[in-house]
Amino acid sequence: MNDFDFSAISTSLPYLMQGLTYTVQLTVVACLGGIFFGTLLALARLSSIKPLAMIAAGYVNLMRSIPLILVIFWFYFLVPVVLQSVMGYERPPQIGPDRSAYITFIMFEAAFFCEIMRAGIQSIPKGQVAAAQALGLNYRLTMAKIVLPQAFRNMLPVLLTQTIILFQDTSLVYVLSVTDFLGAASKIAQRDSALVEMYTFVALVYLAICFSMSMLVKALQKKTQIIL
Repeated sequence: MNDFDFSAISTSLPYLMQGLTYTVQLTVVACLGGIFFGTLLALARLSSIKPLAMIAAGYVNLMRSIPLILVIFWFYFLVPVVLQSVMGYERPPQIGPDRSAYITFIMFEAAFFCEIMRAGIQSIPKGQVAAAQALGLNYRLTMAKIVLPQAFRNMLPVLLTQTIILFQDTSLVYVLSVTDFLGAASKIAQRDSALVEMYTFVALVYLAICFSMSMLVKALQKKTQIIL
């Protein structure tokens, strides 16, 4: 511990905070986008239209079966080549690492949020749906006014737990040379030869944030009905 250089952390805090800001921003955008598209996928999976349900199920099963880092590489390297072939471009279009990160995380997390929301929707008693239909509400209003609000409430702790996992997974954008929190710390560690200091600091920050969110989940579990 005598060789632990705290100045390596303090002098680099502004740059590290920029990386942390990017990580939090990516987490929030991916979470909101994943919940939105995941809810649509959940409704599609529960749809009485068999082809639609099969397509949604296929997408969810595919995304849940592939490592996230592989999806990141596929989208960043292969999608431009596919677009070039389909659209007839002279060169592969440049999507960029930032845009690739946002789109990939939204697409990937949508599959996991889909299963959470599907469980939440199925947890609502069918009698409430029948009562809404008896009052003259159509399918869209029944879902918007009756089912989805209760499903969100029931599954909120689970959604937050998945968000914690998402926050941890955002460190994988480092492979795209994006300056997230881990990427910023890695660059400083290599520049200043402060590997121990930087990675210890990153681990402590991740621990503090994830532990705080876990405590929030436990508090919500005491106030919210959890249906498994």
